[in-house]
Amino acid sequence: MKRKVCKKCKLFVKESVCPICQSSDLSENWQGRVYILDADKSEVAKKAEIKNKGEYAIKAR
Repeated sequence: MKRKVCKKCKLFVKESVCPICQSSDLSENWQGRVYILDADKSEVAKKAEIKNKGEYAIKAR
């Protein structure tokens, strides 16, 4: 079973709705992943405009 990713914020989700943006537009077609532990201090999170910690896909279609 492939993991699902929110197409809007690219967060990996377990439910059928994204807990961050409340979108139900999910995809199983994604590439790469990044783990954000501290969004305030992370340069990667700033460049990707990620505001919450978690596991994110780099690209989602």
